[in-house]
Amino acid sequence: MTTSTRGATRVPAVLVLEDGRIFRGRAYGAVGETFGEAVFSTGMTGYQETLTDPSYHRQVVVMTAPHVGNTGVNDEDAESARIWVSGYVVRDPARVPSSWRSRRTLDEELAAQGVVGISGVDTRALTRHLRERGAMRVGIFSGNALPDEGTMLAEVRQAPEMTGADLSAEVATKEAYVVPAQGEKKFTVAAVDLGIKGMTPYRMAERGIEVHVLPATATVDDVYAVNPDGVFFSNGPGDPATADHPVALMRAVLERGTPLFGICFGNQILGRALGFGTYKLKYGHRGINQPVQDRTTGKVEVTAHNHGFAVDAPLDKVSDTPFGRAEVSHVCLNDNVVEGLRLLDRPAFSVQYHPEAAAGPHDAAYLFDRFTSLMSTVLMEGQRA
Repeated sequence: MTTSTRGATRVPAVLVLEDGRIFRGRAYGAVGETFGEAVFSTGMTGYQETLTDPSYHRQVVVMTAPHVGNTGVNDEDAESARIWVSGYVVRDPARVPSSWRSRRTLDEELAAQGVVGISGVDTRALTRHLRERGAMRVGIFSGNALPDEGTMLAEVRQAPEMTGADLSAEVATKEAYVVPAQGEKKFTVAAVDLGIKGMTPYRMAERGIEVHVLPATATVDDVYAVNPDGVFFSNGPGDPATADHPVALMRAVLERGTPLFGICFGNQILGRALGFGTYKLKYGHRGINQPVQDRTTGKVEVTAHNHGFAVDAPLDKVSDTPFGRAEVSHVCLNDNVVEGLRLLDRPAFSVQYHPEAAAGPHDAAYLFDRFTSLMSTVLMEGQRA
């Protein structure tokens, strides 16, 4: 990626998809070139949380909402220390942000972090194209001396694909750290960081959990060195088919019978640990308005998603696995994609979406309570034994 930032709003920009479709607009953020997987997000709000979600590493995000940047950028809502998207596509960026918390414009923040974007694009047409053809590689090029179309297309087609990408270690913490419990400490959780969002350990801390966030490369000894009451596997980017180390680590946790909770990438890791396959969705689920049914209660939740891969598990039966019986606990009502797994003979469950509610909705917050209850039950059974 090459970037500069001077006079970006007056600079021409071009978006080139790997199938040859081209969209023209104006530079937004940094000026230069960038490559990634083109995906679309249907969230009407929460663009700051989207941009700083490590799960979007190496993706160029197309915002389906036409107006973006209306509330600027503040210093409180980031989910990590930096913007992770490799590129950003908007239709009508806000000219002047309006929020008492705003400290700078979104355009300024993108430029400051070297994120190449494009504005003035017909994002509705682009989204329809991605829905029909599927997520694909893309390049954004901006500057007063743009390459010819053939050169740009060739560069896009040389970029790496998301299938087969092993990315979690690139976004995870390098050193372990602790998020202390709020109020009375009730439990200790080892959280394996595969691309964790900042709000996730905070939600656990709210429930009296001391969270030890560990690198993606953590070993079984590292996990149990903190004497955990539960183990958590986070969201993250990349193809779960490449995640052999997290899968082996999760199997070791399952063998010990420690309460386990996984979200997003962690759900896919649980699927693999149980012997199920994973596959790439045509265009994925991204946004904060995805309908999911909790099959254990029948309740329908509006949920936040960011995933391009899914677990291939049967919806209509209980499956036998190396760790006992398992079932699909949640399902997407749009397309019947597996959105959650639950073991019936061991204390382990996972969901494909984001219950930390950054930036909403809050329908799935109960899942942290379910994890807490699971740890409490196992702890009491251990005391009785």
